[in-house]
Amino acid sequence: MLTTKSTRGLLLGAAALCSLAGSAFAAESLNIYTTREPGLIKPVLDEFTKETGIKVNTIFINNGLEERIRTEGENSPADVILTVDIGRLQAAKDYGVTQPVESETLEKVIPAAYRDPEGHWFGIALRARVVYASKDRVKQDKITYEELADPKWKGKICIRSGQALYNVSLFAAAIAHMGEAKAEEWLKGLKANLAKKPSGGDREQAKDILAGVCDIGIGNTYYVSLMRNGNNEEQKKWGEAINVILPTFEGGGTHVNVSGLALAKHAPNKANAVKFMEFMVSDDSQRIHAEANSEYPVKAGIPIHPTVASFGELTADNVPIAEIAKLRKKASEMVDKVGFDQ
Repeated sequence: MLTTKSTRGLLLGAAALCSLAGSAFAAESLNIYTTREPGLIKPVLDEFTKETGIKVNTIFINNGLEERIRTEGENSPADVILTVDIGRLQAAKDYGVTQPVESETLEKVIPAAYRDPEGHWFGIALRARVVYASKDRVKQDKITYEELADPKWKGKICIRSGQALYNVSLFAAAIAHMGEAKAEEWLKGLKANLAKKPSGGDREQAKDILAGVCDIGIGNTYYVSLMRNGNNEEQKKWGEAINVILPTFEGGGTHVNVSGLALAKHAPNKANAVKFMEFMVSDDSQRIHAEANSEYPVKAGIPIHPTVASFGELTADNVPIAEIAKLRKKASEMVDKVGFDQ
């Protein structure tokens, strides 16, 4: 079921398309279905239109994007799917609403670990799932994901729901590194160390650290930048109360997820869609996107947002995102099996 925000986004998007009175699908237009807040992607879309002259129409769908496109079938106006988290990208492929893309540009720029082996989706930016640590109460500056289950952290960890997209992917990465049995024991250990029942979003974990509810939390890197650089004075205090530690798996690196895109199965403007996908890995686009979203560029050599760069050098984990996608179902089942959210 779509949320109120989702429904509003659908209506606004539909109205925008209808207002084009038949010209929406002209040769020089592009229709993007996205779960990303419009303000976060507007700078890069404006640059694309400026460079190509192609008009971009966006439909914001917070939940149910894949179902919407599948229901529309061959008449779907969707050209490009733009979303976050491997769970949503893989879901689009599994729902049968994408088609493969062969592009030397995409394959050259995007490392194989961050794209679908069959070409159905491509990661265009990275976000790391890291440790938020109290500046006052946590003195160490290194930690492994495995250590989160160490009893020394009992009653000191905060986290959002284990079924949240970002956590399911993290737990899937744990399965990839540890094997299913050891990952389950690890998850039980992490649960035993929680200061309270999983709740809220990533920003709320920083809020609880400031309040003394816990000493460390689990969250994505970009939220820290949004808190510290935003206009919300209360959230600035949350962001300033924590240090970011880039944890690693034993024998691996820091778990990363992707923002990505895919070509819709029945894209009416396929050529423009592929042009947009290739534009998204250009130097200008990668720089604008990284600055606007506080994410890591997927292309080497692109400047990182100063706040994100201050967290230290990222050594991304070596498990391919596609492998994590395959393990997400097991990870989700494991969350319920150990009663993580109870």
